Amino acid sequence: MTVTHPAVGRRAALALPALLAAAHPAHAQAAWPDRTVRLVLPFGAGGAIDTLARTVANAFPAQAGGQTLVVENRAGAGGTIAGATVAQARPDGATLMMADLGANAIGKELQPSLSYDPVGSFAAICHLVNLPLALVVPAASPARDVAGLVALAKRERDMVYAHPGIGYVGHLAQEMFLRQSGIRMTPVPYRSGAEVVRSLLANETGSSFITVSTSLPFLREGKLRALAVASPKRVGLLPEVPTVAETLPGFEATVWHGIVGPAGLPVEIIAAANRVFNAVAQQPEVRRMVEQNQAGEVVGGSAESFAAFIRAEHVRWAPLIQSSGLRIE
Repeated sequence: MTVTHPAVGRRAALALPALLAAAHPAHAQAAWPDRTVRLVLPFGAGGAIDTLARTVANAFPAQAGGQTLVVENRAGAGGTIAGATVAQARPDGATLMMADLGANAIGKELQPSLSYDPVGSFAAICHLVNLPLALVVPAASPARDVAGLVALAKRERDMVYAHPGIGYVGHLAQEMFLRQSGIRMTPVPYRSGAEVVRSLLANETGSSFITVSTSLPFLREGKLRALAVASPKRVGLLPEVPTVAETLPGFEATVWHGIVGPAGLPVEIIAAANRVFNAVAQQPEVRRMVEQNQAGEVVGGSAESFAAFIRAEHVRWAPLIQSSGLRIE
């Protein structure tokens, strides 16, 4: 019989965890990112979210061991072209997505034939930002507040509103506004927030819910008027503008963006990516872009909290889409 000295036994026991870690390095420490990461964006180049994504990409290498983040614009179909691209990607951390409501929470309600499940086809990683919407009218509009716009719409039955695409948050916010206020307006779709602004400046449309960042220059010049903001509290860059909820209790609609990857992404990569993007979001240039240029807030937090948020957004908006009969053909 072989007898082991007690001290030797203790050293062997202490060494065992290290040996197991060496045998299973993927479980001991995630090596993400180990190559260039592609961030698919469901919007075209040049817009506010494209600018945000590229600011995030610039801050990424310093937090990711020198690896780069490349932004790829895949706009169209309410964000679902980008969604399909990422849903079908290999779950290895090389392809991620700048998530939004249409592509990652409600796409199936808008397109029943959609090839992927907007909620189940993705792994949530990090909730980056919330961006406020403003209810905006042309400067020549007689409406001075929410109540005034409601009264105007009741008098003038032919009023139209502009939105940047079927199923985008601005469109859904307007539909919710119509329901809660008991008025009717005819929707006119455009291809971008910039086109919505042009329609308001030309008095072609009577109102719109658009991001504060898109409308802010024209609000400051007095060419447009903000009646209210759709966020639950007033916006720092527009402190005198009330919330819609001050007139219509419970009203809330916010543009949000975060990072997701394809379903099946290993938990080690999710954890590593969450750490990196939380750090990126706190960088001064990113915070400055979000808070000062886009009137928004940096969110951050765990992957689990972002997953729960996405599920809650689906539960909140799906009934409105279904009862309104909204569809993307």
